[in-house]
Amino acid sequence: MPELPEVETVRRGIAPHLVGEVIDRMVIRQRQLRWPISRTLPGAAANQRVHAVDRRAKYLLIELDDGHLIWHLGMSGSFRVLGNPPTPGTHDHVDVCLKKGATLRFRDPRRFGSLHWTRADPLRHRLLRDLGPEPLGEEFGGEWLYARSRGRSGAVKNFLMDSKIVVGLGNIYASEALFEAGISPIRAAGRVGLNRYRRLAEAAKTVLNQAIKAGGTTLRDFTKAEGEPGYFAQELQVYGRVGEACPRCGEPVRSRVIGQRSSFYCRQCQR
Repeated sequence: MPELPEVETVRRGIAPHLVGEVIDRMVIRQRQLRWPISRTLPGAAANQRVHAVDRRAKYLLIELDDGHLIWHLGMSGSFRVLGNPPTPGTHDHVDVCLKKGATLRFRDPRRFGSLHWTRADPLRHRLLRDLGPEPLGEEFGGEWLYARSRGRSGAVKNFLMDSKIVVGLGNIYASEALFEAGISPIRAAGRVGLNRYRRLAEAAKTVLNQAIKAGGTTLRDFTKAEGEPGYFAQELQVYGRVGEACPRCGEPVRSRVIGQRSSFYCRQCQR
């Protein structure tokens, strides 16, 4: 599943090609994604100008004259901006054709992505209205985590991945932030003190900013037709490194299933 840095990288990649352009038409070849795409969407979006490409959590928000497209990549979704689009493949489900000739093509082999249209405030959409703060925003910090963790007996790893607490901290970056902060992923959320939550919030910001920066330096070319969705190259401290030496103490990195997700940590460095 693409995480926040991957979605932010996509946003930065497609925005320059879309903002200021006018949609000529939308072609929907497959309506049955995670939720069915509205049959009225192509007519609603036609002849509207793109004013901004924003992100909320893992959703892309494309602002038009009279509404927003809300787009989620799902597990396998990807975009290409094509000047001379080739014949669409089996998994090329949506084209946004611009009046100046370019086409934004959405490919999603597993069809877990989604596309929605709203004329209301997109942040009040049912998929977005109950989400927690952005981890890189001013609202998020140690005090926020501490206040919402009181009385919770569940693992801090699951707490950190709860999108009602904070958005965008998926399995990879939750594991990395907990390692950076020296907190065991299995510790009860209610047993982490304020100062440690302050370190955890800063660690989350650090690992996400590093990942976004890495994405910016290895940004795939969104104007090419070929290529599969992938993750940018980055150095992970513990995630996916079970059995390897901890970069701090040399002890083997361990793996444990927490909340049906594999979690990676150092038993020596994380308490």
